[in-house]
Amino acid sequence: MLKKIFFSLFAVVFFIGAGYIAVLYVDLSADIDKVKHYTPKLASQIYDRKNRLIANIFDTEFRFYAKFDEIPPRMIEALLAIEDTLFFEHSGINYDAIIRAALKNIKSGRFGEGGSTITQQLVKNVILTRERTLSRKVKEALLTIQVEQVITKEQILEIYLNEVFLGHGYYGVKTAAMGYFKKPLSALTLKEIAMIVGLPNAPSFYDPTKNLNDSLGRANDIIRRMYDLGWISKEYRDASLAEVPIVYNQTLTQNVAPYVTDFALRQLSSIPDIKTGGYTIKLNIDLDYQAAAQQALINGYNGIQERLQKTSKSATIQQDDASKTDTLNGAMVVTDTRSGKILALVGGVDYNKSPYNRAVDAKRQIGSSIKPFIYQIALDKGYSTATQIPDAARDFGDYRPGNVDGGFRGLMTLQEALMFSRNLATLNIVQLVGFTDVYSGLLDFGFNDISKDITIGIGSMNVTPLSAARAYSVFSNYGTRVDPVLIDSVIDINGNVFTYDTKSESIIPAAQAFLGVSVLREVVANGTGRRARVNGIEIAGKTGTTNNNVDFWFCGFSPDIQAIIWYGRDDSQPIGQSGSSGLVTAPVFAEFISNALKLDPAQRRKFPQPEGVGAKTIDKYTYYYTSTSPIPSSQNTNTDQNLW
Repeated sequence: MLKKIFFSLFAVVFFIGAGYIAVLYVDLSADIDKVKHYTPKLASQIYDRKNRLIANIFDTEFRFYAKFDEIPPRMIEALLAIEDTLFFEHSGINYDAIIRAALKNIKSGRFGEGGSTITQQLVKNVILTRERTLSRKVKEALLTIQVEQVITKEQILEIYLNEVFLGHGYYGVKTAAMGYFKKPLSALTLKEIAMIVGLPNAPSFYDPTKNLNDSLGRANDIIRRMYDLGWISKEYRDASLAEVPIVYNQTLTQNVAPYVTDFALRQLSSIPDIKTGGYTIKLNIDLDYQAAAQQALINGYNGIQERLQKTSKSATIQQDDASKTDTLNGAMVVTDTRSGKILALVGGVDYNKSPYNRAVDAKRQIGSSIKPFIYQIALDKGYSTATQIPDAARDFGDYRPGNVDGGFRGLMTLQEALMFSRNLATLNIVQLVGFTDVYSGLLDFGFNDISKDITIGIGSMNVTPLSAARAYSVFSNYGTRVDPVLIDSVIDINGNVFTYDTKSESIIPAAQAFLGVSVLREVVANGTGRRARVNGIEIAGKTGTTNNNVDFWFCGFSPDIQAIIWYGRDDSQPIGQSGSSGLVTAPVFAEFISNALKLDPAQRRKFPQPEGVGAKTIDKYTYYYTSTSPIPSSQNTNTDQNLW
């Protein structure tokens, strides 16, 4: 009777258990999709125009994916030797191996072979949590069996070797190989392979950047195990045991241009998985130009601080000026004159101290750098570069502007007025042309948020260095405004390429734009921008200093490269008695262009002159003209070079 009751109870428990397992087996089928359709988080990479790495970007897991055929056979052997020797023979769970591994480990006193199979470890890593409960163990066993039924052994190995955490923030063997050894998987030695394969057991403890000796010891155990299994020769074993590889302790991002990277990610924010989708992002940035721009900006910054110290007339003033230096900063945007491609973008002197991107986000008064646009509007209205205008005081109600030097020069040509950045002459041009026409003309050039008062003539509106680069392309690109473009293309993991083209708009004819270029060329040759001159190449540009030395600008270009440079304090307080933009920013431009010429000697050296432009020499200057902007016949000329 008791035996019958016992068997009855046993049968009930058995069928209940079997039913529970059967139901659980079916319920877990959805989890199998995580393996069948394995989609790990993959790092994206940003490259410059010469395919040099700018940065790795990722979310929570830094991983590069390796297909099975990329993984060296020796890596598979090393993994199986230490973790699952019978991997290709069992169906997912090897109970004999679990018992045998435990006995071997006790006998040898060291870890020789793991108990869990590779498939079980894959299930733990991809599907399950790390909790230690009976229910989880049952799920693990059932999932392991199913995994072996739905994907191949090779697929299991591929997923495992890409999913596994290998210390130092690295996920997957391809990432570890590049991170620890700066090598592709195919170039790894057996010792390096063993060091990587030995990491999953204790990633932090065996991290070779932290505990090299422990990592080497673990690798040696794996190599000896491979020899014991007869998978490598004695000579290969001994040579591998003796090897001590070079290990690199690298940052994960390897970000060499953080302001650029931040701006690129901002522009790509519409792609939701940009940090996890394994994209290849190619920028128009040239890292050589980027480094040259960064160094030139720093040198200019240091120069400002040195002048602040030298011009201080008392210990009190010196202390006050020194206390402000932590707010002083700068920015620089370099573009290709014809395409608008951004070759360099520096948002500050030191990203580690301030990641705020002034090149993109800092709206500052443009000051006298607006004047070329005022003069271009006058030229397009029929005035010429040689038109005489008065540099004299004028009453604008309560607003009584003056020149920087406090004096007046009387009648002077439009070209001379811009060369020497005369405020009063410029405001008189605004009056002669008409405020309404000047205001609408500035809107056409792309400026916005412009106040409707006479102060726009000397740059009261705010711009960012990036928007200034866009506006100045009207000159550097001969009348066609081009939007600065940072991103060249984005390639997804399937090889689909998405390109980013610039937007351009014809604003004025090339011949008319050249008149502005010719005057800006004189600004550098003989005017306020003299310190921007570079031997052997023509330079055009305009300085810009706002009231009380709050902002220093230089907006300039060679035939092929445009650079916008700005310095100021983040709190918009005066920089101090450090000179003017001609003294501060123009030399930064010259330094950068000089280095750019060394990097790319094939750059054009002279501004090409469009058809429809003539030239006349009046007194000591050459004045260019078009049919729209003819030289007044009443003016004396020494020579007439009609180039129509």
